[in-house]
Amino acid sequence: MMSLDSFHPAVGRWFAARFGRPTAAQQEGWRRIREGGHVLIAAPTGTGKTLAAFLWAIDGLIRQGPHLPDETRVLYVSPLRALSHDIQRNLAGPLAEIVADDPFLPAVRVLVRTGDTPASERARMARKPPHILVTTPESLYILLTSEG
Repeated sequence: MMSLDSFHPAVGRWFAARFGRPTAAQQEGWRRIREGGHVLIAAPTGTGKTLAAFLWAIDGLIRQGPHLPDETRVLYVSPLRALSHDIQRNLAGPLAEIVADDPFLPAVRVLVRTGDTPASERARMARKPPHILVTTPESLYILLTSEG
């Protein structure tokens, strides 16, 4: 069984206050992710799969504190554009809550880049990249093959 004490104190406190205890899927997923293993989490809706998958990544970004570089550190490739926006919302809310009470924690940016992303927003992302980028396979291909 994995304890919330393994996470940054702000992350662990946020999770405990918001959810109480981790689900079985989260505990098992976190253990394997922490060990550096490949993980496939198959669990019913509402069992915290998104946080099972992302909490270690969030923890790693938060632990960097003021030294968190302005670069993309986490990439999520979603097969569906609509799902991309759901993932962004599911990450942006917790991130804002985790750092809300501590001015020394970094403001972690989560942005979506799809074919519908306006040119002005794409340019802004190029100047100040998100720490977590949520995108589709088609948009990732464009990002990886374009000169910019």
